[in-house]
Amino acid sequence: IACSVAQRHNVRVFVFEEGYIRPNYITLEESGVNGNSSLIGKPLDLNESSERDISGVKNPRRVFRNMAFCAMSYYLACAALSWRFTDYVHHRPLNPISEGGKWLLSVMRKVRFKVSQRKLPKLFEHDLINQYFLCPLQVHCDMQISAHSEFTSVEHFIGKVVSSFAQHAEQDHCLVFKHHPMDRGYTDYTTLINKLAFEHSVEDRVYYVHDLELPSLLKGARGTVLINSTVGMSSLLHKTPVKTLGQAVYDRAELTSQADLDAFWREPGEVDLSAYQAFRDYLVEKNQINGSFYKRLPDTETTTGLSWSREMLLEHSYTPDLIDSAKPPTLQLVAGRDLDQTVSEESTAYGKLASR
Repeated sequence: IACSVAQRHNVRVFVFEEGYIRPNYITLEESGVNGNSSLIGKPLDLNESSERDISGVKNPRRVFRNMAFCAMSYYLACAALSWRFTDYVHHRPLNPISEGGKWLLSVMRKVRFKVSQRKLPKLFEHDLINQYFLCPLQVHCDMQISAHSEFTSVEHFIGKVVSSFAQHAEQDHCLVFKHHPMDRGYTDYTTLINKLAFEHSVEDRVYYVHDLELPSLLKGARGTVLINSTVGMSSLLHKTPVKTLGQAVYDRAELTSQADLDAFWREPGEVDLSAYQAFRDYLVEKNQINGSFYKRLPDTETTTGLSWSREMLLEHSYTPDLIDSAKPPTLQLVAGRDLDQTVSEESTAYGKLASR
């Protein structure tokens, strides 16, 4: 809604999101990200390497504690002020008690899976190496799924993958579903996966794992099947072929398999590592900023990403005095007023900023 209103008023929109390349970057892209990115379908010359110096890139280590603190603060604020914003819709339930319970359950499940699946790393790193396909699952309420794919849910995706694998994969190959660690307390697909595997007579070839190390799983896999997770970029880094079933910025003929899923099981292809590196360099050059939403990096003023973001704004005709000193007005929506009326009254300065 905000983007459509801004477009009607000739206001340029830049969108932040967690990085296409993680964990050292966040994304800043004009008009939209992921399935709304201008990169979708855009031809690129991946024979040229980036000239940007990334030697100073910093790693925001150990951000989970900060992330958890921000999340708890946000949930408490939402609960305390919910009476003021009765029409607000969030992609997750906002009850701090029930959400806290989910994370306690997540901790208990983590301990349980660590014990029950302790022998699986050896299985995939030795016995089944290059004999399995990895399917990393996304968070159940991920907007990437509902907005940028044909799937209605993670369950829908699991059903399609198991059915295709059972009918078209080699008999000695296996399928490994990896649960998303941030979704551990919210969902458990054990019953569904076991039921589907039994119905398709592949129960001895389908695995469901949780806290195994992702890089190790990627290194030993024949291929990776996913919707549009950023794990696809990690898979390409490890030279493991990728099949995406949703819209993703990296889903390009130079990088991922363009065959249908049924054919991918038998002919996953190979990864062109030079094309991957060129594409990664392109992202870093054009829309990635070194940093984290949850932790301030050291020497922030000289961080390559922040200096680059200033250069990008200058490149787009924003004047230095606006970048350094001007503070755009806050768009405030007053209860009971028409949205377009409010935007019309308060967007004049934004329009001038965009035109300049």
